[in-house]
Amino acid sequence: MEATLTYVGAATVLLEVGGWRFLTDPVLDPPGGVYALEQGPIRGEAARRLQLRSRKLTGLAIAPENLPPIHAVLLSHDQHFDNLDAAGRAFLPQAERVLTTVSGAKRLGGNASGLAPWQSVQVGEIRITATPAQHGPRIALPVVGEVIGFFLEWPGQRHGGLYISGDTVWFAGLAQVARRFKVSAALLHVGAARFRLTGPIRYTLDAREALKLAERLEPRTLIPIHHEGWSHFSEGRAEVERAFREAGLEAKTLWLEPGVPTRLEV
Repeated sequence: MEATLTYVGAATVLLEVGGWRFLTDPVLDPPGGVYALEQGPIRGEAARRLQLRSRKLTGLAIAPENLPPIHAVLLSHDQHFDNLDAAGRAFLPQAERVLTTVSGAKRLGGNASGLAPWQSVQVGEIRITATPAQHGPRIALPVVGEVIGFFLEWPGQRHGGLYISGDTVWFAGLAQVARRFKVSAALLHVGAARFRLTGPIRYTLDAREALKLAERLEPRTLIPIHHEGWSHFSEGRAEVERAFREAGLEAKTLWLEPGVPTRLEV
């Protein structure tokens, strides 16, 4: 079975494998809102006073009402606006199930199921394993909370499975992913997310760490996502593209065009 990927925006990708459909980190609000960490959209003076905030800059390639029925939402974490916003949260009950962190499933309830790292579930023919992720330096973890990535595998794969990093920086858990799995395609959450209040502290992969992870995974296809559309991303496509080109990985890199289904052999 081939996979088809359609980029919706930031960390949101529609993934279709055979007749099975998945949506990653649904961020479905219109652009222009200002969001505070672990809060919903805020505006006006309150937004200006908060320094842990970000503005959504770009719209969606696919409106929520135009998304197909979803068998499972793959939600790396529920506590941050750029991975689950108000419209994304409202969309969750429309999916058959939501796979997320253990703590996130407790907060969300309903159709949400929690997965600890290395725990697997079956969705039809697709086996989904939660992978470890670390959303910033260890000192920040009590604030930023729990995050997971995902590894998808199914019958007939020729080159390995599909890996989704989730929001993470480089840490030892990512090396474990590379040792445990044969990865054909890797969706990497980049963007080097930063906030003024916490200065140089970074909460997602920068180009240098994305390159380090790519070299460990050795996939056939690298797919950078989570690099545009928000003001707290300190790096964009240009930085990642340059790092991958200089490392000789340009031919392996796939930049998804918003709203355009892209077939991927795995």
